[in-house]
Amino acid sequence: MLPARVRQVSPVVFPMHSRTQKMMKEFGIDAGGTTITGPVGYMEFLEPEAHARLVLTDSGGVQEEACSLKISCVTLRENTGRPETIEAGANMLAGTDATRIIEATGRMLSVLKEWQNPYGDGKAGERIVGICQEKIE
Repeated sequence: MLPARVRQVSPVVFPMHSRTQKMMKEFGIDAGGTTITGPVGYMEFLEPEAHARLVLTDSGGVQEEACSLKISCVTLRENTGRPETIEAGANMLAGTDATRIIEATGRMLSVLKEWQNPYGDGKAGERIVGICQEKIE
């Protein structure tokens, strides 16, 4: 059973690939109170991600998005191609061990979301337009 601090995080939404669903059925794994959806498009995924308290993922792109959106992240891998998210304090590697995942989840739920976004401030386009306007004038 999950600790109370983890059980309180609901609803849990899992956009699950059909192969994963097949393997869960094959191994008799029950998703409990998790809401299972099929795979979703980028925009359909980004909206709930932006409002999440925490993201658990093995995707490098999702690690970047969560960091930029100020959403704490737990990465279900032993390594990451996005170490800057860990250095920023937005992400924690948990691997695939259940105990480590639960510990990382508890830790990341309590993190203050004050990290500096290593991917910039979102204003690059404005700066580029300003530079172009200066060059034209």
